[in-house]
Amino acid sequence: MDIGVVLQNDPPALALVDWAKKAEAAGFSHFWTFDSHVLWQEPYVVYSAILGATERIVVGPMVTNPGTRDWTVTASLFATLNEMYGNRTVCGIGRGDSALRVLGLTPQTLGQLRESVQVIKGLGNGAKVTVRGNEIQFAWAADSRLEVWVAAYGPKALAITGEVGDGYILQLADPDIAEWMIGTVRKAAKRAGRDPDAIKFCVAAPAYVGDDLDHQREQTRWFGGMVGNHVADIVARYGGEGTVPQALTDYIKAREGYDYKEHGRAGNSHTTFVPDEIVDRFCVLGPVESHLTRLQQLKELGVDQFAVYLQHDAKDETLAAYGEKIIPAFA
Repeated sequence: MDIGVVLQNDPPALALVDWAKKAEAAGFSHFWTFDSHVLWQEPYVVYSAILGATERIVVGPMVTNPGTRDWTVTASLFATLNEMYGNRTVCGIGRGDSALRVLGLTPQTLGQLRESVQVIKGLGNGAKVTVRGNEIQFAWAADSRLEVWVAAYGPKALAITGEVGDGYILQLADPDIAEWMIGTVRKAAKRAGRDPDAIKFCVAAPAYVGDDLDHQREQTRWFGGMVGNHVADIVARYGGEGTVPQALTDYIKAREGYDYKEHGRAGNSHTTFVPDEIVDRFCVLGPVESHLTRLQQLKELGVDQFAVYLQHDAKDETLAAYGEKIIPAFA
């Protein structure tokens, strides 16, 4: 199982390059960042600097969306990076949350998500695609290879993932929920005539190595609030019972609002509704042994990558612990 790392695009931008170099040296396989251009800096220019300063680590957004850029521009970004540095990119994509909402827009439709995946994947692999009735192709990108991994929670988005995605991103580390989600994606792939085992599965969640669980919970409680934004959309669309695991919907009943100025931040004041139980289930906390146990559970479910959200006050210590004691166990 691969181990990746996820960071926000906070200034100074060159600090992310240093983090990527440290992550590669520690054995991490992927370096992901947020893609929300108002709240944080633009990721793709940073990816170019990261790829130029490293040798093997793969970069990509967790996640981009079909609404803030033309799909052909997104594909061209990836294909250009692949031509410059070898095929070391992956496109994580979803309907859109913070990047669109802070502009006063709503997440893209599932139809737009599906079509964008097909266009970006096709162009990013040098193929011909039809966009707005026109057949186009990057004549210069014959050697580009790009996988598109879809982030999803709701049943229809999970179905789309199985039908057209190269991979699936689940942003929480609860094994029971992960098992349900992965099974749903695999069933959709099988119905579509695809090989379910060909889809890659990535679980992404905050990880904090240490012994003070109370402190770790306060540093990672923000994650339950971030996930809650997506869950609230699911409940509004489908209702709160039976559509997805009840463990995913029950905890947002006390949710009153959300401030995107604190999105993804430790100490987010709008996530006090998230109980300790959810923090423990969605995140990976505690000493090294607890991390090894949880990651082994995820691996046995078919997870190909665990991506560590590194947004708390012990980034260096957690990165080092993963490099020294956790990544070697899953190499």
